[in-house]
Amino acid sequence: MIHLSFSLPEPGSPWRRTWEGAKQGDPAGLAEIDLRYKYFGVNVEMIVGGVEVISKGRFVTLVDLALSLSRAERRISSGEDAAFGFTESEEIIHLRHDGDLIVVTSSKRPWRVTVEREELASSFSSFLREAYSRLTSEIPGLVANPVIRQMLPE
Repeated sequence: MIHLSFSLPEPGSPWRRTWEGAKQGDPAGLAEIDLRYKYFGVNVEMIVGGVEVISKGRFVTLVDLALSLSRAERRISSGEDAAFGFTESEEIIHLRHDGDLIVVTSSKRPWRVTVEREELASSFSSFLREAYSRLTSEIPGLVANPVIRQMLPE
């Protein structure tokens, strides 16, 4: 069982300003480096088989995580191993094939959990669609941004 979700910061939070700042200027022209590391802070939670992979209290930048998950989803769907990390953190989450299962491990914590490959890929795709939808509903001009379009599952 997988739970993967995000929530926007509360109004007044310094992280909420990362959303407001992206509304200045032309959203279609925002550079990848800014989208990945400057804008769109969110709380993310990922629980796999009862193990907290990403803590709900952790803030990450949504575009950076989404692009990392998009790349990981493509790799695991094509039978390759994958990994993803977090902005300003040394932790890497490894995704390794074991038959029809994916073994999920952390570079920093001792847990190990398995999940069906299809369930993980589906969870990542749903997260990506939700992230894209939320970003483009908050800032409609992002629809024309080529970096944001990379987030869409294939």
